[in-house]
Amino acid sequence: MKSFAKSLVASASAAAIIAGAAQAATPPGFAQSADPQAAEAMAGQPRSNQYWWPETLNLSELRRNAYAGELAQDAADYRARFEALDLDEVKADIGEVLTTSQDWWPADYGAYFGLMIRLSWHSAGTYRAGDGRGGSDGGQIRFDPLRSWPDNGNLDKARQLLWPVKEKYGDSLSWSDLIILAGNVSLEMAGFETLGFAGGRVDHWEPELVYWGPESRMLSDEGRYDEDGNMEEPLAASEMGLIYVNPEGPGGNPDILGAAREIRTTFTRMGMDDEGTVALIVGGHTLGKAHGARPAADCVGPEPAAEGVEAQGMGWENSCGTGNAGDTTTSGLEGAWTATPAAWSNNYVENLYNFEWVQTESPAGTIQWIPENAEDARFVPDAHNPETYHPPVMQTTDLALRYDPSYGEITRRWLENPGEMDQAFAEAWFQLTHRDLGPRARYAGSEVPEESFIWQDPLPEADYDQIDADDIERLEAMIRDTDLTPAELVRTAWASASTFRDTDMRGGANGARIRFAPQNGWDVNDAEELNRVLDTLEEVQSDFNGNGIMNRLRRNNTKVSMADLIVLAGGVGIEDAAAAAGHEIEVPFTPGRVDALEEQTDPASFEYLRPAADGFRNYYSDRARLDPAEMLVDRADLLTLTVPEMTVLVGGMRALDANTGGAEHGVFTDTPGQLTNDFFTNLLDMSVEWEASDDNEMVYVGTDVSTGETRWTATEVDLIFGSNPELRAVAEYYAVNGAEERFLSDFVDAWVKVMELDRFDLEEAS
Repeated sequence: MKSFAKSLVASASAAAIIAGAAQAATPPGFAQSADPQAAEAMAGQPRSNQYWWPETLNLSELRRNAYAGELAQDAADYRARFEALDLDEVKADIGEVLTTSQDWWPADYGAYFGLMIRLSWHSAGTYRAGDGRGGSDGGQIRFDPLRSWPDNGNLDKARQLLWPVKEKYGDSLSWSDLIILAGNVSLEMAGFETLGFAGGRVDHWEPELVYWGPESRMLSDEGRYDEDGNMEEPLAASEMGLIYVNPEGPGGNPDILGAAREIRTTFTRMGMDDEGTVALIVGGHTLGKAHGARPAADCVGPEPAAEGVEAQGMGWENSCGTGNAGDTTTSGLEGAWTATPAAWSNNYVENLYNFEWVQTESPAGTIQWIPENAEDARFVPDAHNPETYHPPVMQTTDLALRYDPSYGEITRRWLENPGEMDQAFAEAWFQLTHRDLGPRARYAGSEVPEESFIWQDPLPEADYDQIDADDIERLEAMIRDTDLTPAELVRTAWASASTFRDTDMRGGANGARIRFAPQNGWDVNDAEELNRVLDTLEEVQSDFNGNGIMNRLRRNNTKVSMADLIVLAGGVGIEDAAAAAGHEIEVPFTPGRVDALEEQTDPASFEYLRPAADGFRNYYSDRARLDPAEMLVDRADLLTLTVPEMTVLVGGMRALDANTGGAEHGVFTDTPGQLTNDFFTNLLDMSVEWEASDDNEMVYVGTDVSTGETRWTATEVDLIFGSNPELRAVAEYYAVNGAEERFLSDFVDAWVKVMELDRFDLEEAS
């Protein structure tokens, strides 16, 4: 664990450095630029705190959450505008773009089908199941670094081709919806029947700060794998700057079975099983071609981010020949996989098995494969010259679909049953392009399919009446009549709701999936206590819903779900904890959650939501990839919290005695279980001196400077609110005399926000 004390230096020394005073040595904690060119490029620009003190806690994403709503389309308003569109008209306009070749970027085979499918795929394909980051929602492919990744070469042209459609429909059609819809239209115009399309993705107006890997250069995997070959969590792609894997093979080595291993790792981490993985590769390579007409070093200029302003966002300028059409160089691979690059067919699978493949090089010098009797297999039309034909090509990763035992079983089956492949691709494509959109409640448009899939985390429709104000009051009394403590109620509600992550809209309290594996066994949730609390609340639910005299007397169809009851009970715990401290407060509650069925819950998929750390409960495991304070910020970001919201929740949770396992670290109060601002007042108490524990490197001990007695223990997550100046400013705001009321109000507001993050039905109603 890093010690933040080590990164603090005297302000006088900092001033001397900034002023350019000569130093015999760089003072401890200061960074020295490892890249002189980067330092030179920053001349005249302000330096961030991370530049001088790399270990400074980065709160930028939480600051962004404070204004994100002002820089993004309102989801409900946008869905209403999208619903009002004539989707057939929109698709017709896209279709016209797809078949109108431009001189500045001629269409392969007279249509941009392959190009637009690649744009859709690469926009959606950054998604990773580990933390839900990536994907098409937000249109992040418009921004760097994704815009300028090597794997996205020349996709800037695809976006520019779509501009007339975006310009026409404006705020009624987001870029992120348009990009995915263009892929669907391409498939349909090529003769494939998709499952449908759901709109509702809203555009972001700035890039997200995402950890894409440890590498310092593109197309590298340095540091991505441990000594046993395991990829770092939560990464998915095999190299920096790739969406998936290197098509030439691992690290450019034409190892077919090694490529299969990388494919399986990557696609699994992106939420796909073997059949979905194979379907995507087969379907994605059925249409279009790869481009590697010339060596990139001879022709291709820098990516968009490195171009001058005159390039207007366009990169990879090609100086060889025409610079496009038959001279296009993108991946460096060259050729098409099928005889029908602009029409859907089963020819990819047929070719995979109809030939023995031999290794060769593309004109750009990259490794690829052609039939051993290539001169006798020239049946693939040229993309621009109708009188010329070529042999089909395969990449190392394509051959993995034949020679890997599991993948081979699938493709051999599809060779005999092409219809199975079509269905598998339809489902895999829909999952690829919709999984980060979230639950069906966020879907919009006239082409939303009727089917429901397990990866959507489906929920049943309520077949009962929702509880009203009188019912809520009655249920609160029933909860108080149990032997459950406020701390137990709070811990259970937090465990249920805090699984939410806004990256892919998964998790949250709705569905009450905390009742099922794997969540009911997670160590962070104190499984024994959790299941005891759930058993007690289920008795309350049963009594209220019909097994007790109270419900029989009502003679109506009003019921309460466990999902609602868990959240309501958490509010009861907060109200009672505040009352014990002498404050009367009300925690707002809106019913309407439903209970998922166990068969609607995929345990393996939900295991990805298991927190490696939860600073709000002072929980930290050896699975965490960052220091405790950094993991707290990451968790807060997934919950869309701002800096003040994160701060007030931590302070309140400590006072409520909500730590995992009953740990006392950070519980800076003599009245644990009461909702007070004691965490802040005692953290800032200058009569306490802190030092690292001799017994546990993760723990700090606070002693009374007068008596030498131990007053408190803490973790880095607790002490960061006193050491980091920005967090300390918020802590001081809640610690001063008279701050109790605003602390309580702000805590309740932040608590309710977390409890309702997955209430997309409320979003629509508003």
